[in-house]
Amino acid sequence: MPDRCEVLPGDAVVARRGGGLLWVDAPGSPALVSALHACLGVSGPGADRVLAAVAGEVSSLASGGASFALVLTTDAGTGVALWAGKGQPAVDGVPVSGSSIDGGSLATGISLGQSLYVGPGQSAPRTPPGVSYDLVEGTVPGGGATLHLAGAAPAAAAAAPAAAQSFSAGTDSGFGSGGASASAAAARPESGEQTAFWRPESAEATPILRFDDGMVVTIDEDLVLGRRPDNHEMVSSGSARAVPIADTQNVLSSAHAALTRSGREVSLVDLGSLNGTHVAGPEATEWTQLEPGVAHPLSDGDRLLLGWTVITFEQPQE
Repeated sequence: MPDRCEVLPGDAVVARRGGGLLWVDAPGSPALVSALHACLGVSGPGADRVLAAVAGEVSSLASGGASFALVLTTDAGTGVALWAGKGQPAVDGVPVSGSSIDGGSLATGISLGQSLYVGPGQSAPRTPPGVSYDLVEGTVPGGGATLHLAGAAPAAAAAAPAAAQSFSAGTDSGFGSGGASASAAAARPESGEQTAFWRPESAEATPILRFDDGMVVTIDEDLVLGRRPDNHEMVSSGSARAVPIADTQNVLSSAHAALTRSGREVSLVDLGSLNGTHVAGPEATEWTQLEPGVAHPLSDGDRLLLGWTVITFEQPQE
């Protein structure tokens, strides 16, 4: 499969990892974006069971009519698709049909043609090219994506038994070891068949942001946070990942603040937000407003205030 993806202009999120392609139109649901992005590495004969379990989890996160489509290609050249809302995959201009499950629609054994479109509605037979990205792995803003398939995709992850695996939809850490859950039971194969799962590429402890609503975002690269951060230059250039935050009070700027990494050090930068970015230490009783454009190094336990959203920075011990 060539590492080429035509991304149409828009405010949705388009992501690619290995043999998976994701389209999400849910700027108010960063937990949904994180949960689905973590699933891009799912592969193997049990992928349909894993995605069925994931669908049950993300249905509770998809508030406000969020739409998404996730397509995984296997080394046999077939596909597994999970989608909900207005996002739907189409192969060679023909929409993919699937069975209805809790949380969306699921289709397995898709025979992939020369072009696969993920996004709202149907892809026109000759869709005008949008912004062209070489997506070996990553996330970009866009309204949809056309991925041209030239052959079988490589397996995106190694297979492993699902018996000891569970999925926490409130984080972007993917499938990890944990206690037995309904999701793990739903994903567990009925025979000796191996079910693949996504695991982080590095076992190194990574700093995280813990939101006041329970969502967790790993700081594995520079981040831009805000109401609609996809169009910020750090995101569009590929140097940072967008983290959209729900803003019912309209107090966040589109690109409100950024977090930058330098080794283990993480710094918070206000991006000229209208209502300011504030920080407080673990024991502090007052917030300190940051000067726009000036990096503020963070320590474990520091609290961030963006609009009315409180976020705790956690730095794992070495």
